[in-house]
Amino acid sequence: MTVDIEGVDIVVGAVCLGVVAIILAGTIALLATRRAVTPLIDALQRQRRFVADASHELRTPLAILDARLQVLQRASGPNDPNADIITELRDDSRNLTAVVTDLLDSLDTAPVDVDPTASVNDTMASAATAMTMIAQQRDIEIVTTATSPGVSVEIPEASLRRSLIALLDNAVKHSPPGVVELKARAERRTVAITVIDHGPGIQGIDPHRIFDRFARSSAAVDGGGNARTGFGIGLALVRDTVIRHGGTIAIESTSPDGTALTLTLRRSGTRTGAASSEVGPAGIEPTTSTV
Repeated sequence: MTVDIEGVDIVVGAVCLGVVAIILAGTIALLATRRAVTPLIDALQRQRRFVADASHELRTPLAILDARLQVLQRASGPNDPNADIITELRDDSRNLTAVVTDLLDSLDTAPVDVDPTASVNDTMASAATAMTMIAQQRDIEIVTTATSPGVSVEIPEASLRRSLIALLDNAVKHSPPGVVELKARAERRTVAITVIDHGPGIQGIDPHRIFDRFARSSAAVDGGGNARTGFGIGLALVRDTVIRHGGTIAIESTSPDGTALTLTLRRSGTRTGAASSEVGPAGIEPTTSTV
């Protein structure tokens, strides 16, 4: 018995076999990809659930703490030597509540009444005050240079405050006794907030990697990002927070004389063209204060 197979039949058969092989390879690749990605998706979902659960669980005890501090504040008289400390403790409790709210906001589950803007000067002063005691322990003074009054940016106050505290904390850890500077500069559409330390500069790591999660210097300054005191998370969280609100963070400069990190955020009102082309009202200069 003889089977006559023409050239056309061979070509058609080869094409069909090729199509089947491509479909089979694509199916295998799709299944392999789904299998590889599934653990990552599960890990992300677990992380989001943990943040949401932890944030919700923290809100109640923080509310109770604030209520008790409020009672203590009312009970203390005007001449009570601990009145200032009680006031600071209550401010700290409210700031913790704001941080929890900000975490919920990152999961899109925060209350919708959160103010999406922050006063630059007020938030800078609040962040500097919060870091005062830690800075004083290292003989460091935080010098704040404010921008013109009334300048605000498109980011919730809790987010901006938390980011500035993280940057100041990083600067204080890597600075010798002296001064850490916190400066703001308002442009027509943006506001740049810079934290300047006078340490030895970024060492032991590629400067472009300092915002990567878990990135740590192999030559960390004592008290800085070493294996015992830092985990390489703080600057990564700052970057994530700022980017989420349409801003940027960058290394403005780094050298043996120090490092400057700059947050750049949208100035509120600029989307509608409401912002003035002036940095501030005529005759008003940026003000400098020490904390």
